[in-house]
Amino acid sequence: MAQRKRNGKGNGHTQTMERRTRMTSQAESEHVDQPQRLRVLKTYKIYIGGKFPRTESGRYYLLKNSSGEGLANVCLSSRKDFREAVVAARSAQSKWAGASAYNRGQVLYRIAEMLEGRSQQFVSELIEQGADPSQAQNEVTLSIDRVLYYAGWSDKYQQVFSSVNPVASSHFNFSILEPTGVVSIIAPEDTGLLGLISTIAPTIVGRNTCIALASESKPLSAVTLAEVLATSDLPGGVVNLLTGTRKELVEHFANHMDVNACVYCGNDAKEIETVRTKASLNVKRAIVIDRKNWTDTSAQSPYFILDTQEVKTTWHPVGI
Repeated sequence: MAQRKRNGKGNGHTQTMERRTRMTSQAESEHVDQPQRLRVLKTYKIYIGGKFPRTESGRYYLLKNSSGEGLANVCLSSRKDFREAVVAARSAQSKWAGASAYNRGQVLYRIAEMLEGRSQQFVSELIEQGADPSQAQNEVTLSIDRVLYYAGWSDKYQQVFSSVNPVASSHFNFSILEPTGVVSIIAPEDTGLLGLISTIAPTIVGRNTCIALASESKPLSAVTLAEVLATSDLPGGVVNLLTGTRKELVEHFANHMDVNACVYCGNDAKEIETVRTKASLNVKRAIVIDRKNWTDTSAQSPYFILDTQEVKTTWHPVGI
């Protein structure tokens, strides 16, 4: 009797194993027959006034990696998108200019905190866009440190660059710095994050607002930076980020009548001529930066804050 029970148990086990084998073979067969799945690529939006609208034209371009694989759909911003970004920047400028130096420093520090928290995402995106792992990690680390650097200058640059001037009359004469206002920035093309940070940070710490055009070939870090800004303490409209082509937008960045300064990063002679010529239409300041190495310490300086500042001198009579 005991022998028959053991045999029965063994037969049941064998049947169970056979059923599992058939099911596995069937699943493998179905898996082989399935068509290859299409990836659902993220469509990155632009960042205007603290919100994430799609470009008004509905256009986009497919960003590819070095192997030709699609990474994301990226908006092709238009002239109308830029004009709306200028309106948002102008609306935010007076309030941002009126914020205390301490508050502006705290906001930039908060941005650095959030960059730190999402650092691995930025590293991954830079690698996807062609950087090797060590370069990507170094760029993200330097970007965080650069925001902290300018956060530290928020309550110091006025003291360093303002002055009480000697005069030969019975007056006090003061020179202080005032923000230029709304600044358009054409960010470096060869760096996805560090060059963008290095131009935006000194602009906004000096109480300006800005509209920045991200790198066309490496835009992923810029649109992720917009997500960081939107969830930080930075008021909407202080920084506006667009994606698209320089060829289409460089002229608009330079000739808009409500833009007070234009920062151009690059060395294309035709584009530089366009920026300087169009900027002269309303006597806006044109700053051209031809820098190949944004990782060097010379790429950060309080003097870069001065690029988008105006000197205001006040005379005050005494002895009357």
